[in-house]
Amino acid sequence: MDFDSVLPDVGAFGLYQKLVICFVLLPALIPCAFHAYSQLFIAARPEHWCRIPELATWENDANFSDFVKELSIPMEMRDGKMRFSKCEMFARNYSEIRELLTQNVPMSFVRNSVEGSNVSTISCKNGWNFDESVFKATVISEWNLVCDKDYYTTLALVLFGVGGLIGNYIFGYLQDSWGRRPSFYTYLMIEVVACALSAVAPNFVIWLALRVVVGLTVPAILASPYVLAIELVGPDKRSFCTLISNISYSIGLVLLSGVVYLVRSWRMLSLAVSVPLLVLLTCFPVLPESPRWLVAIGDYRRAAKIMRKIARVNKKTLPVNYEGVLRGKMEKAGTVTTIQKQLYGISDLFATKNMCKKTLIITFIWFANTSVYVGLSYYAPALGGDEIWNFFLAGAVELPTYFILWPSMHYFGRRWVLCVSMMIGGIACLATFLSQDDKATTLLLYCVGKMGISSAFVVLPLAASELYPTVVRGLGMSFSSVIGMIGPIVIPVINHMGSEMMVLPLLIMGALLTLGGFVSLLLPETMGQPLPQTIDDGEMVPIQKFCQCLSSTSSATSSTSTTKRKDKRMPQGALMFNETTI
Repeated sequence: MDFDSVLPDVGAFGLYQKLVICFVLLPALIPCAFHAYSQLFIAARPEHWCRIPELATWENDANFSDFVKELSIPMEMRDGKMRFSKCEMFARNYSEIRELLTQNVPMSFVRNSVEGSNVSTISCKNGWNFDESVFKATVISEWNLVCDKDYYTTLALVLFGVGGLIGNYIFGYLQDSWGRRPSFYTYLMIEVVACALSAVAPNFVIWLALRVVVGLTVPAILASPYVLAIELVGPDKRSFCTLISNISYSIGLVLLSGVVYLVRSWRMLSLAVSVPLLVLLTCFPVLPESPRWLVAIGDYRRAAKIMRKIARVNKKTLPVNYEGVLRGKMEKAGTVTTIQKQLYGISDLFATKNMCKKTLIITFIWFANTSVYVGLSYYAPALGGDEIWNFFLAGAVELPTYFILWPSMHYFGRRWVLCVSMMIGGIACLATFLSQDDKATTLLLYCVGKMGISSAFVVLPLAASELYPTVVRGLGMSFSSVIGMIGPIVIPVINHMGSEMMVLPLLIMGALLTLGGFVSLLLPETMGQPLPQTIDDGEMVPIQKFCQCLSSTSSATSSTSTTKRKDKRMPQGALMFNETTI
């Protein structure tokens, strides 16, 4: 017997769960969206060109600014167009030019006086001027992280991703050791304090160190509310919680674009995306601990107390000695969990040829989805035009897909929805090669690509949890997600390559996503099929052959003996990872 069998005693999805999920847990996902992507604007790279101190008086004069730039900055081919250089200047006698401008000499005379000679170019000697029309100040403009230092921001995103990978391990252990409730507020305080302190960082190194600390907490801030949500409801509502959590996350992206629109200085923006989140601390008294986790560690007293509260709100009646009843029902579950934890490890994910293929396919698709989702979110500001508007669209276009996705998963199954979502997203990204001179069309294709990957990002964890056998489900989901998190470490480097060719990162991400879509067809359909409990059960559901990929139904239909298999319940630890790793 497992916890799902006793949850109906208090209501598997009653008023209590709905109130906690909608008004506490879903708002708790906003910090993840804020801190995962605010760095794109905190470290935004505005247009810049060499600073010429001698001509500073005229650089801000609307009548002279373009003229001064033409005299001092050479043109270069960039992204298929001639543009002013960002890192070079003409080696002219600017003191002489200043004297001419001071004497109000006509611009045509000044231009003729400096033209005709073969003037060489040199690197910027006196720093840079930065365009402040979009952002008043950023990390880039304050510390001149351009030209020979332009990789610094890419390095910051890479280390931010490394922090997330490390934090996934550290805070995962804390979540199991301390509980969901205290762990979440620990992550929240660390994240808020680190981000707020970064607002007063005196130099890039200290700022970078604090951003890595923020990165450590991002996966945990995403996972903790979600884990608690799915642990409070019955199995048939977990996919619903997955969908709602993604909607909340997308709303967080939209809200972030609004905050950025209002706050254009990086130091103030760092405070704006962190300090207001302290309001979530007011939810501490009403946020429950997971009774499922309490049962798993043997704290039946606290578990029974919380379940009485749930039952009271859900208008359910429990016996007076419910703690003893709960303890008696759950005794066997602890024994099974201990035995299974001792028997299975990562090697079992590759124990058989069939299991190995499933693990590799799921892990590759997970890597592709994570890489492209994060990559497209990171790349929105680089699409040209209004970067805040681009980011807003990147978050807003996700929302309609979820309402289409919900009925699609139940009607068409997991396999085809996953494949079509990835193919649509991949082809849209690849098509940007044909429209790279048309920014509006490129933006439209980008939005279609973002819709596709957002849809796939929801389907994959559900499909994977139904493919991994129960005895290694938690292990498999954790393994695939950790490998997937390598993507956010690599993707900033790919995006950095787009500084010379804007659509190059989109082409790379499109190819990766399209390949993942093809590979997903090798997976069997899992909709309506019983969950495999053991490795042997998993062997009865083989992967598809290429000749079967166009079949709309799985070639591996569970046999009568499969449906009558013994009810070997999922260990508690596996249950957590089954629904948490997105």
